[in-house]
Amino acid sequence: MSAPTGPTARRHLVERPVRPFPGLRGFARDIGPLYAANGLIGLVFAGTGPVAVILAVGAQGGLSQTQLASWIFGAFFLNGVLTVAACWIYRQPLAFFWTIPGAVLLGPALGHLAWPEVVTAFVVTGLLIVVLGLTGLVRRAMAIVPMPIVMAMVAGVFLRFGVDLVRSLRDDAAIAAPMVVVFLLLSALPVIGRRVPPIIAALVAGVLAVAVSGRFAPGAGAEWLAAPVLQAPQWSWQAVLELVVPLAITVLVVQNGQGVAVLRAAGHEPPVTAITLACGGWSLLGAAVGAVSTCLTGPTNALLVASGKRERQYTAGVVCGLLAMVFGLFAPLFTRLMLAMPGAFIAALGGLAMLRVLQTSFVTAFGGRFGFAALITFVVTVSGVEVLSIGSPFWGLVAGLAVGWLLERPDFAEPGTSP
Repeated sequence: MSAPTGPTARRHLVERPVRPFPGLRGFARDIGPLYAANGLIGLVFAGTGPVAVILAVGAQGGLSQTQLASWIFGAFFLNGVLTVAACWIYRQPLAFFWTIPGAVLLGPALGHLAWPEVVTAFVVTGLLIVVLGLTGLVRRAMAIVPMPIVMAMVAGVFLRFGVDLVRSLRDDAAIAAPMVVVFLLLSALPVIGRRVPPIIAALVAGVLAVAVSGRFAPGAGAEWLAAPVLQAPQWSWQAVLELVVPLAITVLVVQNGQGVAVLRAAGHEPPVTAITLACGGWSLLGAAVGAVSTCLTGPTNALLVASGKRERQYTAGVVCGLLAMVFGLFAPLFTRLMLAMPGAFIAALGGLAMLRVLQTSFVTAFGGRFGFAALITFVVTVSGVEVLSIGSPFWGLVAGLAVGWLLERPDFAEPGTSP
């Protein structure tokens, strides 16, 4: 079943939940080994490559292990609670985690912004998303910036992960090469790859390579359970101007747009307004512990709907959310274990996790409309230039929109695009 649609749904600001809610007996009847496995795979995917991205960004920005553990707690535990509630209420897989391109945006920003200033951008982004949801303007806001220009910015931001992957092969082939080889082999064998996702196999290969090399060096520390650090924001116009618009775009356009498309392709009808409000509200909660903005994830939801009956797939989402809560509770332990790995392990894992996203970004950016504007956006973003102490991703969007309006104005007239 799905949330009401059509005239009845339009009379309500927020899509109504599916009634009656599933009871424990109903849930026990709907769940099965297949759905539990899909939920586990979804969590393992979120807890490998994407976490490596957080650690890479945190290391680039000079965050402490405690701050990183708090971020991971918010990203998993808080979003796990939201995932369980949303799947239960709307009886469809609705996995919420964090905006990966938004997290990547923070790396350059932390070179000139203090962490409390960045947290301010998280708070303002959450408020903006809530307002867009309450006013019903979210669909209009999602159409303001053409997708090719957005994805060109994403491609420019993500390019560093692909470059770091290549450098890890050059600098530490003993660790990175087995990961890349296993990833490519399973990608070339889709029958096996559907059962064992290539990124997870690459993780296992990397762990074995590290074990054989004897270079696993966990630091001292007895903390296993999460002790979230409350992050007090420090107002900064610079942080707001540089980060809020790109963060909101990555949530509403890049991540939520991808997640909604994946679920619709599987036969579900995601509650877009409810998703928007949930992302805004949970972004505010996550900001309190230093976690980047919440979003409806595309890849994880794709794993949750990969198999099984549509009406029972919500159980995979519930399993994924419960496991995410456990992962978040043990965030200090997982953070310490990941940081104990050689740098090449994190670089290779993060790069492999981003390759498909990078490919999609390039295809979307340069596959049709706004080709020249997308190129300008990409070049400006990659340049790393700062103007008024505001980072290049923001200026990439500004430059791309300006060039598109001047040179490719007819593209704005095509369906689905607003000038």
